[in-house]
Amino acid sequence: MPVKYQARSAALACAIALMAGAAAVQDAGARAGQSDMAAKPAQNATQRVSDALSVVRQLEAEPRMKQLLRQAKGVLIVPSYGKAALGVGAHGGAGLLLLKRPDGAWTGPAFYDLGGLTLGLQIGAEGGPIAMILNNDKAVSEFMKKNNFALSADAGLTVLNWSRLAQGTAGTGDVVAWSGTRGLFGDAVAVGLNDIRFNQELTNAYYGRALSPRDIATGAVSNPQAQPLRQALGQVSTSAR
Repeated sequence: MPVKYQARSAALACAIALMAGAAAVQDAGARAGQSDMAAKPAQNATQRVSDALSVVRQLEAEPRMKQLLRQAKGVLIVPSYGKAALGVGAHGGAGLLLLKRPDGAWTGPAFYDLGGLTLGLQIGAEGGPIAMILNNDKAVSEFMKKNNFALSADAGLTVLNWSRLAQGTAGTGDVVAWSGTRGLFGDAVAVGLNDIRFNQELTNAYYGRALSPRDIATGAVSNPQAQPLRQALGQVSTSAR
C-alpha cells in the first residue's frame, strides 16, 4: 500500500478512536449526572426526616402535648415554614406526615409540600417549625386525597391554635396547630393551611419505589433512617403523664 494511503488510514483510525473516546466520556458524564439527579430527592427526603426529629424534641417539652399526642391519629411536621410563605396563596413549607397505627407505633413518613397559612398570622413573624396534630380520622382522610387539599374551616375541619389550647381557652377540634415561633399564629383561636400536596418524587425516592399515601398509612413500608423519628414520637405519645 502506498505510504500516503497508509498515512490516511492511520489518521482516519486515530480520528475514529478519538470520537469513540469522546462519546464514552460524554456517556459516562450523562450517567453520572443522572445518578446525581436521582440521588438529590433521596437526600432531600432524608434531611427532612432528620430535621423533623428536632421538632419532636420541641413538642416533647410542651405542657399537655404528650397527652394530645397520646390521643392523636397522626401528625404533620414542618421543620421550617419560611417567612415568605406567610400569606394567602404563598408557598414556602415542606413537611412529612406520620400516622399512629392501632398498636400505638408510628408509620414511616409521607412527604408533602405546603401552601399558605391564611388565618391568625402575626405581622412580622419570622416563620419556623410547625406541627399539625391530627385528632381524628376525619383529619387523616384529607391526606389521602394527595393534592390540593386544606386543613381549614373551608374544608370542614376545625383547626385550633395550640397557644389558645394550652391556655385552656379552646377545645381540641379536628386539628391542633403548633408553632415553634412565638406569635406565628397570633392570638387567633383557629388557623388554616391551604394547598397541601403529596410529594410523589420525594416519597418514591425515600422508599425506593412508587407509593401512595394509603400505602404508607398501612405501616407496611419502612425506611430504617426514619426509625429515630418514629421512636421519638412513640416515646412522647406513650410516656406517662
